[in-house]
Amino acid sequence: MSTSRTLVLWDIDHTLVHISGVARDVYADALHAATGRRLERIADFAGRTERAISTEVLRSHGIEVTDGLLDSFGAAIAEAFAGYEAAIRERGRALPGALAALEALAERDDVIQSVLTGNMEPLAIGKLKAFGLDHLVDFEVAAYGMDHEDRAALVGLAQDRAARKYGGSFTPDSTVLVGDTPNDVLAGHLGGARVVAVATGFNDAAVLREAGAELVLEDLTDTDAVVRAVLGVPDQR
Repeated sequence: MSTSRTLVLWDIDHTLVHISGVARDVYADALHAATGRRLERIADFAGRTERAISTEVLRSHGIEVTDGLLDSFGAAIAEAFAGYEAAIRERGRALPGALAALEALAERDDVIQSVLTGNMEPLAIGKLKAFGLDHLVDFEVAAYGMDHEDRAALVGLAQDRAARKYGGSFTPDSTVLVGDTPNDVLAGHLGGARVVAVATGFNDAAVLREAGAELVLEDLTDTDAVVRAVLGVPDQR
């Protein structure tokens, strides 16, 4: 008999890690490399996909957006990011409890652990690798910020990838998105996932509850609470 599994999709920035001041530098370098233009304004990153952010940055500089340009801009972003590996380790950190939570869930046979992130794939892997978290998630079934402009669409992509690799199907009852923004909550609900929100970013617990998260944690420091939240087990304490 096959084991029923829960697909856990982690957001990265401000949920698992915090990196200060690198994104703008990466986009400035990438914009200059791809278009020859200097970065004059940056888009809002919170809870958005790299594809949506890239599109806004290009349009805000008066540049016509094409699929080819998005591809070349994305490649420039990835290349620029690689040059900031040392800065990421210096300016960033894994958030308290992130490693322990990932380790606890990785030990379970009934959990498949991956990421659903606005970052493109090289950035997602690089950010987790910088802080020793990369070995705890399955990047093959993840959904990334260049997969689709709409974050909600990423949920179905991850579910399909997990189903192809592991068999079975993943529904809103067996999929959990963990994130820190109202956009994460909205993406989970529209895409077909239960949402556990963590108030470790720019939004406090009240804002995340108002956005409709099924459960809100202040942070990830209580590993048992995180595991219970992900599995949908009521807290009996």
